[in-house]
Amino acid sequence: MKRKRVLAVLAAGLVVAVAAGLYWFQPWKLWVNETVQEALPVIAQPSVQTSESATPAPKEPTVVATGALIGHEHATSGDVRILRAADGSLVLRLENLDTSNGPDLRVWLTDAPVLPGKDGWFVFDDGAHVSAGKLKGNKGSQNYPLPAGTDLARYSSVTIWCDRFNVSFGAAELTKTA
Repeated sequence: MKRKRVLAVLAAGLVVAVAAGLYWFQPWKLWVNETVQEALPVIAQPSVQTSESATPAPKEPTVVATGALIGHEHATSGDVRILRAADGSLVLRLENLDTSNGPDLRVWLTDAPVLPGKDGWFVFDDGAHVSAGKLKGNKGSQNYPLPAGTDLARYSSVTIWCDRFNVSFGAAELTKTA
């Protein structure tokens, strides 16, 4: 009787441990890709009313910084652009992103240097960073509005950050263009 009780407690503990492990690691995300294809953001500009058209003409934002993603914890590629709209708002754009899916992935603008290989995995949470939000998909082209008042002079890189395990999936060093 005592042996059955011990086995039942061990079985229950094993079920709880497996359930917790599945929740924490989310291994199925290694086989599930989420592709997001968002168009380049455009802002409608006020136009002078004419008899021909009363619709404002859209204007493409200005590119203020660019970078190319390198892999860290996972193979990662794609391009990063930071865009300034005519109204002054900033958008971080990931283009042709290709990385692994994972639990609790974020897009961060950071002040950390981009180091290749394992040296670059853990540096991004040591300094200042601004979260642009949860990664929408591990593949595709996506837009992330940056918070109002973000000072681009303070930041030099972008990372795809796994908040669950505090590791960079990939990062890009930014080159200012404007």
